[in-house]
Amino acid sequence: MPLPADNPVAPGTHLRRELYFFNLYRLLAAAVLGLLLMGPMGTLLGEPTHPRLAMGLGLAYIGFALAMLLRQPKGVQAERRLQRRVLRGVAVDIAVAMVAIWLLPYSTATIAMLLLFGVAAAAVLLPLREGMAMAALAALALSMQTVWAAIETGLDAGSVLQRLLFALGYGAAALLAWSLAQSNRESHDLALQQGLQLENLAHLNELVIRRMRTGVLLVDGNGRIRLANEAALALLDADIAPQGVRLADISPALAQQVTRWRQSRNAPQQPVNMGEDAVEVLPRIVQLQAGDDAALVFLDDAEQVSRRAETISLAAMGRFSASLAHEIRNPLAAIQYATQLLQESTDIREADRHLLNIVRQQCQRTNAIIDSVLGMARRERASPQRLDLWQQAQRFARDHATIQPDLADHLTVADAPTGGTAAMADPEQLQQVLAILVGNAMTHGRQPDAPPRVRLQMGTERGEAWLEVVDRGPGIPPARIDRLFQPFNTTSEHGTGLGLYIARELCRANQGQLEYRPVPGGGSCFRIRLPSGDTFKLLS
Repeated sequence: MPLPADNPVAPGTHLRRELYFFNLYRLLAAAVLGLLLMGPMGTLLGEPTHPRLAMGLGLAYIGFALAMLLRQPKGVQAERRLQRRVLRGVAVDIAVAMVAIWLLPYSTATIAMLLLFGVAAAAVLLPLREGMAMAALAALALSMQTVWAAIETGLDAGSVLQRLLFALGYGAAALLAWSLAQSNRESHDLALQQGLQLENLAHLNELVIRRMRTGVLLVDGNGRIRLANEAALALLDADIAPQGVRLADISPALAQQVTRWRQSRNAPQQPVNMGEDAVEVLPRIVQLQAGDDAALVFLDDAEQVSRRAETISLAAMGRFSASLAHEIRNPLAAIQYATQLLQESTDIREADRHLLNIVRQQCQRTNAIIDSVLGMARRERASPQRLDLWQQAQRFARDHATIQPDLADHLTVADAPTGGTAAMADPEQLQQVLAILVGNAMTHGRQPDAPPRVRLQMGTERGEAWLEVVDRGPGIPPARIDRLFQPFNTTSEHGTGLGLYIARELCRANQGQLEYRPVPGGGSCFRIRLPSGDTFKLLS
């Protein structure tokens, strides 16, 4: 994997650092060579053949080494430019070493050894070909100097062999130094690459945690917050990250749960109310790592958790409805068939025939309800028709009076408004919505020791038609209004809590809305809002 484009290491950084140490070594070698050429060490090892030249060479080389050290390149420079500086410096080192060997023939081994380390250091800084070229140049220069010295002064065989071994050693030292440097650079690049990958991974983890919808808190053993993502800040109602703040100062109830969890890891974790106007959260506390007192607290919005549970429950209900529909339809078909046979009999009285007609109608309605529930579970499209809401209300009232004659007088229909109440809706689904709303009103919308009074009224408003089911009961407590249309929300021991939810979904399937409106003076009003024929658009 190549290094990222935003590599923080500038080109040539490592080469400049190595060049600095190489120049520092050159200054040290120049000081040693100066002592040999001008100091007492030269006297001990032998006087130079040309003292004035030796002094000038020593001073010049020390000045050159000092200038190379002080003129260390700064800023971003190309690697090739830095390598050219190395080549020039090594060429001067070789030339100075050869002249110094000629001036101090008894110090040949010392000077050759100084040059050996210089050649090896140069191989570290240069590519293999150029490093070996410098080693070959040093070996060639030493060999030529050896031949010249042998002709001029007559060297013995031991001195010649010693110099030739040094010449061969330059190549071996350069190759070994380059190999070690190359291995070190590869290891350094690999470590740098892995470090960048770990840094990018840390940034990615931080971004993921920060953007999580679940709140994340890291609480240390002293109860102080060390980490909080954006979701946790929203749930805690904090404007800034509360790093270092005690959790008890923000949410005492949550801090108590963390304390109980530390005392007993099996302690139940209860929902926590973050304030009067704040949301209720569900904490989940886990240990960060073994032997650590830090606690990782996950915070979930209790309402969202409830919605996810409802979604799962509704999905299960949809699958259950599909299998249950077959079991219900079979007896319904048998009842309807038996009713039809009884109606064809000539021995049935007219009053009984009317009752059989009611049974047949209710079988058909029950079958239509099953189709509506299955259609809602499968998100099937409604079959809207242009209809008049007042006529639909009258039809429902007649059917209701037939089914429940003892409650016939408790359901009234308002007069048809001027201008009509045309709307687009599936008539069967609309009848099912009315059955749910009127059934709830008859059961719950009555004052104590008083019969129910339910009224159906309709009208139009801003291009929409509406149909209301109004009762004169005690109304719905404000605390329950927000959860009124949630599934499985019921206060009755015998209810399922699905009626209002199904009614709202059926209204949505018809591009309408179902909303609750409190009635001044007592009572409840459920308004069905449906599009008129001009505003209705077929669902895709």
